[in-house]
This record gives sequence, structure tokens and C-alpha cells, in this order.
Amino acid sequence: MPRDKNAISWTLFIAIAVCLVCSVFVSWTAVKMKPLQDLNKELERKRNILAAAGLYEEGVDVAAEFGRIDVRLVDLATGEYVEGVPADEFDPLAAARDPERNVIIESSADLAGIKRRARLARVYLLKEHGRVERVILPVYGKGLWSTLYGFVALEDDLDTICSLAFYQHAETPGLGGEVDNPAWKAQWVGKEAFAEGRVAIEVVKGKVVAGSPRAIHQVDGLSGATITSRGVSQLVRYWLGDDGFGPYLDRLREEVSRG
Repeated sequence: MPRDKNAISWTLFIAIAVCLVCSVFVSWTAVKMKPLQDLNKELERKRNILAAAGLYEEGVDVAAEFGRIDVRLVDLATGEYVEGVPADEFDPLAAARDPERNVIIESSADLAGIKRRARLARVYLLKEHGRVERVILPVYGKGLWSTLYGFVALEDDLDTICSLAFYQHAETPGLGGEVDNPAWKAQWVGKEAFAEGRVAIEVVKGKVVAGSPRAIHQVDGLSGATITSRGVSQLVRYWLGDDGFGPYLDRLREEVSRG
């Protein structure tokens, strides 16, 4: 250790020592905080699902209320439930990056602009007395500046939309960021997602024409945010369609028709 504390070598020694101590402290803090961060992230996910199901209000016990939700894992190609894989432990984004667990989406079919998706997906069912009351489906896709992640919830007829909400995105505040506007989100409530067996819901450019036969399937576009509006429209259509949850919804319809 140098005796001259004004020497450059001493200054460098102190700087390196401080950096090492700080890096060790930051690493230790990150390790110690990770369980709490993971818990908060999981609570936020459950809070968003409850909100989509219409079960969330300020002060509610999220963990207890989430007990009403049945979480299942679905094979998107067949619409069948997947057994033997814990649904809560499944990471759809990690699976989407794994060549052994993903599907490459042809550009002509990639309405959501995501290029690939996991073969499996989680679905959330609100049941009352063994009967499905609402189905909450995770959706995501490209907007203007970001990928939007959210949930769309369907009523028990598997057609009527009861909510659409995004929990993560980086769209422009006041423009594409208006996807978070309660007034705009309220427009989705009661809209019909399908017509004659095909996905019909869409975000239009401008305003929905009142009295139009298609109005029940349409939502106003976001002012000044054409690309974000189109992105939302396309991602919802993709995930409700044949390449998304379409086969699963068809299977549920068959179950309902059989009673």
C-alpha cells in the first residue's frame, strides 16, 4: 500500500475498493430482494387477472379472491388442456424463445407482429357452481413503440367481451397510451367478438357509426394513434383467432352445448 496518499496509485486503490464494496452490496441486495420482487410481480399479475374478471377492487385480498380463478394450461393447436405441467410455473415468454417449445408464425398470419409464440398458454376461468362464468385470456402484440401485454375477458357465451386491459406497454402518453383511458376501455364492454363463427371485433379508424350493423363489433380508434389502434385491433383478432385461442374456445363451446 503506498505511503503517499496523494499519489495516483492510492487514488486508484481507493476508487477500486469503493467500487468492489458497492458492487458486492448491490449484488447482495439484489439476491435478498429477489423473493420479494417475485412475490410483488406475482401479486400484480393476479391483480390484473382479477381486474379483467371484474373481481378486483381496492383493498381486496388478492390471494384469497384469486382462489376463485381456475388456472389451466392449454395446447393452442388442439385447444386441449395440458396435464402434468404446473400452469402457475409456466413462463409463456420464455417458452416463446425456446425452439423446442415455440411456434414460428408465418408473416401472413402474424397479425400481432410477434413472430413466434409458445405452443402452450395459460387460461383463467372464473367458475360458479362448476359452471364457467368468464374466461380470461392473455394477449400481447406490437403497438407503435412497444409490445402491449394484457388480458381480454369473455362472458359465459364466449362471445361477449367484458373487458380488455393492458398491464404493460410503452406507447406515447396522451396518444397510444390512451389504451389505459377508462373511457376507451369501457367501449369494449358488451362488444361481440365473433360473427358467423369468425373473429369480427376491430378498432376502427375514427368513430364507430352509431346504428351500423357492425357497430356491435367495433370500437373507436385512438385519436392521433393510428398505429397503436391498429396494433390493438390486430393482436386481439390474432389471439381470438384460429392461430391463438380459437381452437380452445371452440372446445369450450362444444362443452357448453353438451350441457
